[in-house]
Amino acid sequence: MTVTTQTVREIALENPASIRVFEAFGIDYCCGGRKPLAEACEAKNISLETVLAALENKSANATPAAEDWSTKPLSSLAAHIVNTHHVYVRRELPRLVELASKVVNRHGDTKPELPQIQAKVAQLSEELTEHLAKEEVVLFPYVTRFERSQAEGTAKPHACFGTVASPIAMMTQEHDAAGALMAEIRQLSRDYTPPVGACPTFHAFYNGLKEFEQDLHQHIHLENNILFPRALAMEEVTV
Repeated sequence: MTVTTQTVREIALENPASIRVFEAFGIDYCCGGRKPLAEACEAKNISLETVLAALENKSANATPAAEDWSTKPLSSLAAHIVNTHHVYVRRELPRLVELASKVVNRHGDTKPELPQIQAKVAQLSEELTEHLAKEEVVLFPYVTRFERSQAEGTAKPHACFGTVASPIAMMTQEHDAAGALMAEIRQLSRDYTPPVGACPTFHAFYNGLKEFEQDLHQHIHLENNILFPRALAMEEVTV
């Protein structure tokens, strides 16, 4: 299989440095990462050769490798996700909601896309707040207990949801919904491009949204592409 026929997700897993390239070109490697690279480039109207050159250049000039979570304990990965990405979401979403209010109050009359963006940010905040709680209270503790039971040779922990596939399917659907909301926000904001002469608050809002999307992609990548498949495989081995 060549890199052009590999899915974006597969490339991101094999070469974490490629994530920076995909972010630069706006290529989704988490929720939409199941597309072959050539198809993803075509959908974004980006030259495949340009992306391949960027990937090759990134590999040739690679910075220290990103953390490889493919073999580390799932408990450590879950803790990293909570302490890094969940903390970031809880810190940034209230700030973005407040910035949205300020920008809409000042520019909403002349920029009709701003109230739409504000509504989507509010929806994202509500949905992700519930999502994080479900992961921290239900899914992650169960995966951690399950992993410990395997290491200790004890019985599989009881779960009210049956198999781990059930909450993982729900979390994956919610990831897709969050990714779709961010894609709509990106489109409405014209790739987070403030108008000429925009005030510092406007710039801060759009810059914050762009950074939030980048973190969300990394966050979902760790769950969809690493934690969830490994948890499912662990359960299959036990059955």
